[in-house]
Amino acid sequence: MTSDGCSDPASLDSLSPQEKKRQGYIHELIEAEERYVEDLQVVFYKPMSESRRLTDAEMAMIFVNWRELLACNSKLVKALHARKKTTGDNVPVQKIGDILASELSHMQPYISFCSSQFNGATLLQTRTDNEPEFKAFLKKIATDYRCKGMPLSSFLLKPMQRITRYPLHIKNILECTAEGHPDHGHLKEALEKAEELCQQVNEGVREKENSDRLEWIQNHVQCDGAVEHLVFNSLTNCLGPRKLLHSGKMYKAKSSKELWAFLFNDFLLLTHAAKQFTSSGPDKLFSKRNNVQLKMYKPPVLLNEVLVKLPDPSSDEPIFHISHIDKVYMLRTDNINERTSWVQKIKVASEEFIETEKKKREKVYQARSIKGTGIGRLLVTILEATELKAAKPNGKSNPYCEVTMGAQTFTSRTINDTLNPKWSFNCQFHIRDLYQDVLCITISERDQFSPDGFLGRTEVPVATIKKELENKGPVTRRLLLHEVPTGEVWVRLDLQLFK
Repeated sequence: MTSDGCSDPASLDSLSPQEKKRQGYIHELIEAEERYVEDLQVVFYKPMSESRRLTDAEMAMIFVNWRELLACNSKLVKALHARKKTTGDNVPVQKIGDILASELSHMQPYISFCSSQFNGATLLQTRTDNEPEFKAFLKKIATDYRCKGMPLSSFLLKPMQRITRYPLHIKNILECTAEGHPDHGHLKEALEKAEELCQQVNEGVREKENSDRLEWIQNHVQCDGAVEHLVFNSLTNCLGPRKLLHSGKMYKAKSSKELWAFLFNDFLLLTHAAKQFTSSGPDKLFSKRNNVQLKMYKPPVLLNEVLVKLPDPSSDEPIFHISHIDKVYMLRTDNINERTSWVQKIKVASEEFIETEKKKREKVYQARSIKGTGIGRLLVTILEATELKAAKPNGKSNPYCEVTMGAQTFTSRTINDTLNPKWSFNCQFHIRDLYQDVLCITISERDQFSPDGFLGRTEVPVATIKKELENKGPVTRRLLLHEVPTGEVWVRLDLQLFK
């Protein structure tokens, strides 16, 4: 027997070559898991914590949730050993896939650790570069035989390395497991869980990097005018969370003015530096040490309103044009490859934005066009709203009105800079159930760069409208808006029931 409880290879002589190979891979996985748990228990954390050379916040930034990782993998090792004890000494391990599938489902702490790892590594590097005493202290800890001569920075990479090894381990075992074997289905499930975990970790790392870069832009780009209060690290208007898709240096084609461009999933932002600075790529641009201050060169260019063109595709000049409503921006990059990258990324992001809006509109039109055996119709005119809540810093709002009945939806135009919009907006609803249908009116603040703000809502059951309109014809009503401190809407209602 080996120390991990897996059968000694010498006891496997009677097995088929394929089963020998399978047991060898199982042996390899368990040994690797044991070594990894030993590595997680190394002596860095305790002496660093006791030395008080790092604050609690700095310790948390470097080690994140290290103890949770140790708990996850200790549990896995114990489960593997327990399985071997149940199987018996010198007996090949029949099933391992069920344990892997179960334990890999509970390794979410790795998402948090790996996505925070870059900030911890940066802090460690900064302290090591700037403080010789701190560097010597880490070197001294690394002399402990349990560290195997490896520095702390290498140990902090082990969790990410371990996660990426699981699919390979499981694939090796699965390839030596016949389809009819009792472990085959479990191993397939375990492989799915391992690949899903890698995917979640990678996605977590990307999201954290995106979030950090959006925060960097928030702190280094001075916005003014209509977007003075723009929050970069937030939800877009209709595309979910904002994502930074591309960034880099470009120039105005005619004047060669240097610009720094940031492409998000909803808009393109062109900025220029208050002072000249050099950068050798996006990583240096977003470095915490980079104190550059950028100013907005032009208002953000919404990607559902742009057209990207190459003036002459055969030209060697890395120039491209961006048309936005009534403006054309002529831009130049450092080389053709960069131009190609910018043009493609802007086009793809623009198409996705337009497609999202199109699907939203189609859903509305589809709901309106459904033919049914209606019992009548309700003609609605939204005349105006008064004394709405102010949503903008200037004490005004950009209100629009959405009127719904079930899936039927109509939206008014947006009127800018007012608390008393006059719409005179007409819509017609099919009545399907006199006692279930409800007319809902919602007033919202149109925001280009974040979800629309709520300015109030009111509802009127169709049964109430029938009772009030009995033999009276169209009536005009004033309705108070709910869930807001102020605001009311004036509507004209005309209920027409079919005979």
